[in-house]
Amino acid sequence: MSLYENVYIARQDLTTGQVDALTEQFSEIITSNGGSIAKKEYWGLKSLAYRIKKNRKGHYVLMNIDAPSAAVQEMERLMRLNEDILRFLTLSVEAHEEGLSIQMRQGPKEERSFSRDDRGSRDDRGPRRPYVKHSRPQYDQPKTDVVEETN
Repeated sequence: MSLYENVYIARQDLTTGQVDALTEQFSEIITSNGGSIAKKEYWGLKSLAYRIKKNRKGHYVLMNIDAPSAAVQEMERLMRLNEDILRFLTLSVEAHEEGLSIQMRQGPKEERSFSRDDRGSRDDRGPRRPYVKHSRPQYDQPKTDVVEETN
């Protein structure tokens, strides 16, 4: 059997209980077709980089799968048909990662406060580059001669 990692994004308006039910539904498909789920991780509700089907956020779930390819294909087919799944990605891997995934290890982003003191002094950054003013290209202007009319 082959090893796979599957990550899917569920709609933002689902509850965590509904997302867990989806994960159980997909893991049941894998086990009924002769595979097993090594690890399941719920990464939480995260902001998407861009809107997908009118959703700005999504529930992220990771599953490490040890199953034949037919089981994974059946799971992906059902993910395509399910309206609650926004996106999914399944990768074939050589070995599953031990312990928590990188998403679970990082935790929430900390607020960073930057101050002028964090940058160091000007001497540490090197000499200042000279300012060069770029001029706009001059195009041929139509010549207009003022002609005075005399009567």
